[in-house]
Amino acid sequence: AFLPHQIPELFFREFKTSQFIQQTLDEIGVKYTTGWGKNANAGPDGPPGGTGVVADLGTGKPPCVALRADIDGLPIQEETDLDFKSTHPGRMHACGHDAHTTMLLAAAKLLKEREKDIQGTIRLIFQPAEEGGPGALMMREEGVLTQYPPVQQIFGFHVWPKLPTGTLGGRGGPLLAAGDFFDIKLQGVGGHAAMPHLAIDPVPGAAQLALALQTLVSRDTDPIESKVVSVTVLRTDSDANNVIPDWAMLKGTFRTLSSAAVLELRERIRSMSESIAQANRLNATVTYLKDFAPPTLNDNDMWTMFTEVMSEASDSLPAGLLDFPLSVTEVPPTMGGEDFSFFTEAVPALFVLLGHADGKGIYGQPSTSVSVHNPEFALDERVLDIGAALHPYLAFSALDRLSKGGTTTKDKPTKAEL
Repeated sequence: AFLPHQIPELFFREFKTSQFIQQTLDEIGVKYTTGWGKNANAGPDGPPGGTGVVADLGTGKPPCVALRADIDGLPIQEETDLDFKSTHPGRMHACGHDAHTTMLLAAAKLLKEREKDIQGTIRLIFQPAEEGGPGALMMREEGVLTQYPPVQQIFGFHVWPKLPTGTLGGRGGPLLAAGDFFDIKLQGVGGHAAMPHLAIDPVPGAAQLALALQTLVSRDTDPIESKVVSVTVLRTDSDANNVIPDWAMLKGTFRTLSSAAVLELRERIRSMSESIAQANRLNATVTYLKDFAPPTLNDNDMWTMFTEVMSEASDSLPAGLLDFPLSVTEVPPTMGGEDFSFFTEAVPALFVLLGHADGKGIYGQPSTSVSVHNPEFALDERVLDIGAALHPYLAFSALDRLSKGGTTTKDKPTKAEL
């Protein structure tokens, strides 16, 4: 037996994780379909995907709300002291997707126990390939939101080490940024380091470009706007001390709070790369993601609803799961990205951050406030109970509102209608 945290797998390769989800749903008695999230961008050697799992509970009729968890890991070597740390070298659940999976599986058990009370349908979406897929877009195009009964609202959660345990963060409107990746190859002519005049050295041009890209935020951007450009990789085709490389490669990411700004940055990065390459007698090739993730937009009325129903939650959450109070706080947008955004484009959605910063010493960890994507990332595992309780609570609350004429399309209701 193993736990999801022990078997992190990269995007479109979550085969063991998908098997674990299916086995758990079998034990609970929940029917499901598999093969979701196929890798539409895979080349001849690319991973096939299809590791997503979808389950419907309830009547199989409208209204329908969805609960989503991502399931993939990251290419990071885990450096925690957990007894159940990763068994896959160079792979880690450093963004909490194992926690999201565990929460939704626990919610599935709670929902199955109360299935006769579900007035409508609750769809559970176990989504692959959040870290670079984008798996959410693939599942959306495969019909996960539109198959009968069509999803009318969707909820997602993310563990968040920058908020105290028990604090639920979010806001109406943009919560997470739009994001894209760039790869820039500067092609020169290699040669002997003692005779640079006989070569075309790509290294000076790459260094100039890495520095110049930083001015896209400091000098090209209105200070009121939020943008981030980060060069994260700079390498060449040689690691010899006496060889001028043939080419240099820069990789990185940029984030904004609008899709229009992504397109603007794409054009500026391409123009800057080509200009600096030309000045250094190099050729530049710039590539981006086929499908960049738009900003994650929370439905304003769903956020208002969330703050209201959470004030009543203490008497409604499943008994025995929570032994401390929850609080809701409005947070500013963060420049992290999430492909849950592809769902928010299609239906009213709410994405909530689950704080877990207060687990120091409880599980033998020095801290549970270490940032995501860090090799020492660890949870305050009390957050698992919070997520397990919130999923069914919000699903039942949403179905109740929808059955009374609440949000059924992207056209949002007034606050009074909620």
